[in-house]
Amino acid sequence: MKKNNQNGFTLILSLVMLLVMSLMGGALIVISSGDHQSNNTSDQYQQTFYVAEHALIEAEKRIINRMIGPWTEVSTITTPPVGSTPTEITAHNNYIEQLTATAIDGFARNTDGRDTPRNTLTPVETPCFKSFRNLIRNDAGGNLSLVTDHFTNQNFGSLIEPILNTPSDVGLEADDAEKEKEYLKRYRYEFFSINVGSSTFKGAGASLKKTSTNAQRQGTAYRIYGCGYLMPKGAELGEFEDPEILIPLETLIILSS
Repeated sequence: MKKNNQNGFTLILSLVMLLVMSLMGGALIVISSGDHQSNNTSDQYQQTFYVAEHALIEAEKRIINRMIGPWTEVSTITTPPVGSTPTEITAHNNYIEQLTATAIDGFARNTDGRDTPRNTLTPVETPCFKSFRNLIRNDAGGNLSLVTDHFTNQNFGSLIEPILNTPSDVGLEADDAEKEKEYLKRYRYEFFSINVGSSTFKGAGASLKKTSTNAQRQGTAYRIYGCGYLMPKGAELGEFEDPEILIPLETLIILSS
């Protein structure tokens, strides 16, 4: 009888241990799944942050291109208008020759197209624009802050797609490359800039005379705003009103006058 009781107790203990181990295994699966989901979310935030940083870079490039002249295909620059004087025609031809001599793959900076970006454009009240609380918005009862430029819903994936067109170069199979392209389409960026006026900055470089007592220089300051978007799965390329993740960044640059 005692031996039977011991066998019965052993069987019950074995069943209890099996149940406990099953519960622990299930808990580990749940925890592991949670960690995996957390890592995915963290990666998506990090990637969206990179996209927002790229937006700031694009905004700065836009301002610089406007100030020193946009890249233009030399062959598309129009001839002088009818009625131009011989002097004007000669000056134009000399200018075209100069651009042609410095062109890269047919493109050169059209210095005749230079301008100083000013606040003349009414922005669109996008989720990105509304995320900056220091800006005047219509929904706050004021007139919108004017901006120099505003580029919305820019497809970040289009910048990376050329790299994925040859999957073997990046160690991917063709199917994986296509999936990556579709995934990257979910990332969008937006940027706009505001001319905040003249500002002094400390000059540096070999051009400064050693005897100079004042290294302050005059420039124009621009506050740049950029956002990275991660859109939900299945969102169309034209959609940007309801992002899954939105990361806004801003910075200040001063360009020499």
